[in-house]
Amino acid sequence: MSHAGKRWYRGGAVAGAAALLLAGCGGGDEDGGTAKALGKAEVSSVLPDAKAVPGWRTVMTPDAQEPNPEFPPSVCLAVDEKKRETACGDVAYWGASAYARKPDGTSLNFWTLAYKDEKSADAAYDVLAEHYGGDRVGVGAVAVGIGEPGDEREAHRAEMGTMGGPATITQVRVGTTVLGISTGTQGKKAVSDQEAKDFAAMFAERAQQAQDGKRPSAAVAGR
Repeated sequence: MSHAGKRWYRGGAVAGAAALLLAGCGGGDEDGGTAKALGKAEVSSVLPDAKAVPGWRTVMTPDAQEPNPEFPPSVCLAVDEKKRETACGDVAYWGASAYARKPDGTSLNFWTLAYKDEKSADAAYDVLAEHYGGDRVGVGAVAVGIGEPGDEREAHRAEMGTMGGPATITQVRVGTTVLGISTGTQGKKAVSDQEAKDFAAMFAERAQQAQDGKRPSAAVAGR
């Protein structure tokens, strides 16, 4: 699988398309796939830090935790309880980080849901894509082309999101992880398609690096 947008980020494992192939080679197998399940510290390391998104102000530093069985991760959402169990029941660890950009208060949020195996992550992705896809980001949302990061991916933009201006939601599955990215603004200038593509490529590479047993280092190139 080629990694679209790779020129826009840097990292120790950016060695071409081969660096992006999962050990399970895609959507999992009947034994749950062979991609590595991540621990708490690894999930935290996957989340982009300030170095990974130059030019953005830190709002929340990367933080990971084990979910409380009675309270699924706040980013793990589904249209009904049965589907929520599929999406959230097998989450081993989860975490988030958040950033902002002046002068229009544009927000940039990342989250990671790490599952016990690739099969669980694959099933969860489908449920989460159903929830976050389409008009979830805002009425009249349209698809955004982000290349082919990870094993599964989708992104949508609406001209009016929860902050009043343009917003995006991106979701990517990389092996045993499901990654989410959201942006929003109080202004009128949207996060561009290229930026959405760059964020997805960088985040997916960090997840792949962690599953390859490496310290995530991928970052969006400074502009």
